[in-house]
Amino acid sequence: MLQYIIRRFVQMIPLLIGISILVFLLVHLSPGDPIRMLLGEEATDEDVARLKAAYGLDLPLPQQYLRWAGLAIRGDLGKSIRQGIPVVTLIIERLGATLELAFMSVFVAVLFGIPIGIFAATRRGTIWDYLSMIVALVGVSMPGFWLGLMLLSYVALRIDFLPMFGREGSVIGGLWTLITQFRADELISGLRYVLLPSFAIGTSMMAIITRLTRSSLLEVLNKDYIRTAQAKGLSGRRVVVKHALRNALMPVITIVGIQFGAMLGGAVVTETVFAWPGVGRLVVNAISQRDFPIIQGGVLMMAIIFTLANLAVDISYALVNPRIRYD
Repeated sequence: MLQYIIRRFVQMIPLLIGISILVFLLVHLSPGDPIRMLLGEEATDEDVARLKAAYGLDLPLPQQYLRWAGLAIRGDLGKSIRQGIPVVTLIIERLGATLELAFMSVFVAVLFGIPIGIFAATRRGTIWDYLSMIVALVGVSMPGFWLGLMLLSYVALRIDFLPMFGREGSVIGGLWTLITQFRADELISGLRYVLLPSFAIGTSMMAIITRLTRSSLLEVLNKDYIRTAQAKGLSGRRVVVKHALRNALMPVITIVGIQFGAMLGGAVVTETVFAWPGVGRLVVNAISQRDFPIIQGGVLMMAIIFTLANLAVDISYALVNPRIRYD
């Protein structure tokens, strides 16, 4: 297992290098001068040239990339052109909010998606099966930002408990406070603010998990060992939960890992809709301001998290199915 993990980390290096080059080129070749936007149209050419030299933007693109990549390897993603604050500091301040939103969205999707998929598979061909698939189809078809706007318009405006924008408190911090100090106020506050955006992002993933759980479980239920377990007189619930579900979850785990990475990108729009102070909103604001270091650092950080999530999914295969070994 350790050799496999080391090999995967080595394979991540060329992938991250390719992503960094692509993002660097897209950012620098797109129209707009960040220094001119910062100083205004009335700034002199001398002022613009001096500030470009200070940020290294007067160098050829290959030299700019090598300079930025060399610093990034040492953990220095540069400073924000607009704010003058290290990009690492800005990302760390907001990374917790983005990860909390992503994890809560996954939790919502798994909490509802797997039980609905099991419910539909065990009632194949009934009205409940068709209704479950209709709900899943609607969930897949709805864009997260549109659902977010609907939740703001028809839920947040009518329920005072659910705020419309921003973030206050933390779910993780609230759990720690609940365990150590037996206080639930921070946890409740964190849940109030994260519920709507997590449902907006997690609904599409919930629909995918529902459909995949149903199809995978139906395939497993037709296996010979399942019929053997049924012939032994085991209850239907025990056959499904103990024997069938464990093998049916393998493709579900795969899609959860992939969708978690997609949520980091999809959260960009949803964070903007709900004014959620995450990395996605930070990058969106940086794009409008042409703040190159924040864009490059934010995308690189999301790429690293995405690759680590895929690695965690691969490792979890061995935990779910003991027959899988990474030797």
